[in-house]
Amino acid sequence: MSYLDRDTYGIYNDNADDSGPGPRLMGADTLIGEDVYNHQDEDLGDIKEIMLDIRQGQAAYAVLSFGGWLGMGDKLFAVPWQALQLDTANQRFLLDVSKEHLKTAPGFDKDHWPDMASAEFSTQIHDFYQTQQNVSGSRTASGSVMGSGSSSLQSDPGYSGNVEPGAGRGGMP
Repeated sequence: MSYLDRDTYGIYNDNADDSGPGPRLMGADTLIGEDVYNHQDEDLGDIKEIMLDIRQGQAAYAVLSFGGWLGMGDKLFAVPWQALQLDTANQRFLLDVSKEHLKTAPGFDKDHWPDMASAEFSTQIHDFYQTQQNVSGSRTASGSVMGSGSSSLQSDPGYSGNVEPGAGRGGMP
């Protein structure tokens, strides 16, 4: 199922981007169900949930469902967001692990989720996927700076909550 099929608000109808599986910015719920493959073209499952680090203001993990049949016996895995890559040609995500290696990943079942906010969990997951934990002000795999002086409309003292059509902020049209 394509992200366009899950676009309940119709916001992507005219925003398709040929350089990716969809627009540059997407709603998390439209990514639920997206396929994840490895570089050997093996199906590793699909995204069941996206966990956001609210304090850092970034995606932390994609919860990947792997194994089982028709949703029965699936094992869930928290995969650091930066471990996923876009496969623009096939409109899916890539994870650089073999199926055999993924079978040994720390996982959980749908009725017993771990404390994903704990430092122990984060260290275990990032060690397994060989990714770095993002800390405030650090650079992500894409090179963007997270948590360092980024402002939002909500934190702008001059922001009243109303934006007039065509009115820009900070020189933006």
